[in-house]
Amino acid sequence: MALQCGIVGLPNVGKSTLFNALSNAKAMAANYPFCTIDANVGVVNVPDTRLDDLKELVNPQKVIPTVMEFVDIAGLVKGASKGEGLGNKFLGNIREVDAIIHVVRCFEDDNITHVAGSVDPVFDKGIIDNELQIKDLETVEKRILKNAKIAKSGDAAAKKEIALLEVIKKHLENEENARSLSLDEDGEALLKEMNLLTAKPVIYLCNVDEGSLPDGNALVEAFKDHVKDEGAQVIVVCAAIESQIAELEDPDEKSMFLEEYNLKESGLNQLIRASYALLDLITYFTAGEKEVKAWTIRKGWKAPQAAGVIHTDFERGFIKAEVIKLEDYKTFKTEALIREKGKLAIEGKEYVVEDGDIMHFRFNV
Repeated sequence: MALQCGIVGLPNVGKSTLFNALSNAKAMAANYPFCTIDANVGVVNVPDTRLDDLKELVNPQKVIPTVMEFVDIAGLVKGASKGEGLGNKFLGNIREVDAIIHVVRCFEDDNITHVAGSVDPVFDKGIIDNELQIKDLETVEKRILKNAKIAKSGDAAAKKEIALLEVIKKHLENEENARSLSLDEDGEALLKEMNLLTAKPVIYLCNVDEGSLPDGNALVEAFKDHVKDEGAQVIVVCAAIESQIAELEDPDEKSMFLEEYNLKESGLNQLIRASYALLDLITYFTAGEKEVKAWTIRKGWKAPQAAGVIHTDFERGFIKAEVIKLEDYKTFKTEALIREKGKLAIEGKEYVVEDGDIMHFRFNV
């Protein structure tokens, strides 16, 4: 299941540089607004050390990690909700993604222009939030008008929906994002159906200069304080350094480079894992001599749904799932011994797949 995270932010905050570091899909990076004219999509491997464990245990012909898609979306400016700059294109692109990676500039550099004239990540965030809120207000108001005609006939469902929409509208008018609303089950379903821009989950990426690694600077601290009540993750990266890390292929060389900046891992690895968690995803594995492969599913999915990501026939004709835990595989080394020790479980349609399960599906179509 290919899920997308959209990388957004004002022009010249480092979005395209970060995107280029994330993937081999090279977006044009330049010192002027709108250098990214079309949404660039990069497919990125999700780092997972469990694949290394399985590779050593199974000795497959190939190892295939699970992936995420990152979309580098054209920079937004004030007035985008009214079509300014590339606003309509930006808002159309962002509506398609599952989550938002919001990049804010937390570095000073006289050689890189800033569309607002000065570096202020809190102010920058406010511009984008406001534009998305305005667009969401349009969506909500259109929905209210549509339901108002139906409600005049006495339709109870339409009246109930209007009440919910008025709550959402007031929240947006107060310059609050829809994701911060506490709604009942019906309200949450309505938010999902409308696909509001400000309802999408978000991670904030503070782009700093290399001297501010690994912990950030005063601009980062001010930004963290501003978003502390959102419950969103804030990751500190230096786009220029991440670009250099991404070019290193030798693991030892990469480790030495990270140590030089007191980094335990690259900021982009943090981002990939955080995005995966943000979307409430887990990984299960299939393992055999031909390949070891990681599969992405939603947390809480049952075995037939998980089988369906391999092939729809697996879900349609699901019979049973054979499940091995990685720790048991590491302990007993071979599938034959795992079976002998009674550590291979046979699960039915109601089994909820757990992160890290190694699975083989029995099906008949």
